[in-house]
Amino acid sequence: MDGHQNASYTACTMDCPDSCALLVELDRSGNPRLKGAPDHPITAGFACNKINSHLQRLQSPARIQTPMIRRGKNWKAICWEEALALCAEKIQALRKTPGAILHLHGQGGKGVLRQTPTLFFRKLGSSRTHGSLCDAAGYMAYIKDFGSRCNSDIQLLLESDRIVNWGKDPLRSSVHTALLIRRARRRGARVLSISPGGDFNRSLSDDTIRIRPGTDRFLAAAVTKRLFSAGQVPASLLERARHVKSFVQTIGAYGEDRLCDLSGVSSSDIETLSEYYAAPGPTATLVGAGLQRYRYGGENVRFINALAFCSGNVGRPGGGSYFHHHAFRNLDLSWLDPGASGSQHTLRKPMIAQDGADRTRPPVRMIWVNGTNIVNQAPDSRGVRQFFQSVDFKVVVDAFMTDTARAADLVLPCTLMLEQEDIVGSYLHEFVLYAAKVVDPPPEARGDHWIVSEIGRRLDPPVMLPDAESCLARALEAPVLDTDLNRLRQRGWVRASRPAVAYEGLVFDHADGRYALPLVLHEEPAPPPGFPLRLLSLVRRDAMHSQLLPESHPKFPTVWLSPECPAWREIDDDGPVWLVSPLGRLRVQPVSLADLHPQVVLYRRGDWMGLGGGVNQLIDAVCTDMGSGAAYYEQYVRLEMSK
Repeated sequence: MDGHQNASYTACTMDCPDSCALLVELDRSGNPRLKGAPDHPITAGFACNKINSHLQRLQSPARIQTPMIRRGKNWKAICWEEALALCAEKIQALRKTPGAILHLHGQGGKGVLRQTPTLFFRKLGSSRTHGSLCDAAGYMAYIKDFGSRCNSDIQLLLESDRIVNWGKDPLRSSVHTALLIRRARRRGARVLSISPGGDFNRSLSDDTIRIRPGTDRFLAAAVTKRLFSAGQVPASLLERARHVKSFVQTIGAYGEDRLCDLSGVSSSDIETLSEYYAAPGPTATLVGAGLQRYRYGGENVRFINALAFCSGNVGRPGGGSYFHHHAFRNLDLSWLDPGASGSQHTLRKPMIAQDGADRTRPPVRMIWVNGTNIVNQAPDSRGVRQFFQSVDFKVVVDAFMTDTARAADLVLPCTLMLEQEDIVGSYLHEFVLYAAKVVDPPPEARGDHWIVSEIGRRLDPPVMLPDAESCLARALEAPVLDTDLNRLRQRGWVRASRPAVAYEGLVFDHADGRYALPLVLHEEPAPPPGFPLRLLSLVRRDAMHSQLLPESHPKFPTVWLSPECPAWREIDDDGPVWLVSPLGRLRVQPVSLADLHPQVVLYRRGDWMGLGGGVNQLIDAVCTDMGSGAAYYEQYVRLEMSK
């Protein structure tokens, strides 16, 4: 920290791949000023706009200042003792049937202490969820292909001759990936970006391909088929794979013209992509989360991975296929699983409303929510809200009166990032970082660990958790780390001892050590009658998930359409415009956006239903083909004027 004597380190614990190391300075009033730590190898001295947005959240007058209990249609402030006693009473009444308690845990904060409610509710034997609202189809695809979720060191992009970006928007979702792409281009790498548009990727790319949304598997299959036809897939490589004959038959069942038609690309696009993968020197593959949020999202990822493998770009520096490795893989969180007393029942997170209402399952009588605004973030938000209304008692731990908090009976105000000590990993890089407490929280805000520990002490028999210091220390006992809590506090971060190149020598993590090629290629269903446009609810640049301040919500949400979109023929300037799906309608403001696919409506997700937004109320709950992920982008819509 030379040259920064009056500064200290902390870290960003948002649900973001970059996990930035931050340098903190306090002004004369004690308010923090943050910037990226200049000596951290990935953060490299800068952080994204979400940090400034978070500082505004810390000081927002909209923060919940005390526990709040519902009294009819109104809310009443109560003290912590009353709130904790009430929670303990409700849990105690269900000790003999703990499956009636549903714990909904999210990753609104990625720190170790944010995970401790999981230990508490697993000790109780509560129900929980499985699947994901984010990346389940993608990570299950990697497990099916490689046997694990390993990525090469992200800094090896600087050794790539070419980079193919399948669907990432790094200037919104991972600014340090964007930095590495720019640095790689300055070193001579060429970059090709593939997406339906609506991103900032032209500034990062030498070439682009606009693809029909959800059809990446067909484009990848077309290029892989070319490699086989040209004899560019060595027999020695195929010896390291299984299902080769069946895979070749699967892609051989399609002609190139048909694959072009299915993916909405031209033969020249296939030629361009073939040149990227067939040329000498390593080609790196970046896989975005968006392309796995379709019904066949896992299949999209698997065929992209197959192209990376068959082109000889797996297991080599500068090559590889990058998605998300597990954010906590470099930490030891095995102690969060108490073993035999674990959860009795699970519900699919994307289908929470349907599974919760399923009368063949044990009824849910209490819900505990932390780290997620699930009513807003899950598909079929109205259905999720109705499910909440059917449950006897709901507790939400949050700092703001979100859509989920408004559906609760009791809201407990929590600390936010920078207001408590923690440790965080990353799903982009291999560093574990220390997140120091920088500012004091509001007087009545409490951390998740404190809340569940205090409730546990009030139960009979009590449910005791390790103290916070022990939780942090135990998380650092992972064999890939050479540090302890005191050293991490002093240094700020430590790199895990992982191999730089994933699957080097083409040794994979399946039992037989071989790569597993996909065997099925599903075609896309046609749009339902009357709903011709694919709804893409994409990431924002300045806010994480639904972490928007109330005053930042527009009167009407903006949607973007291609100038070529046929829907413009139905729109004029004389009246309201509605975004309509079979689940409902939402008033919007349409704006033209060049380069966007003409079959797409783009919506920047995260705004709240209670403030006029909430696109997930229009999106049906559909699971992806693997991993029980949320197939958000399977939704079709139309635009219409008021009549």
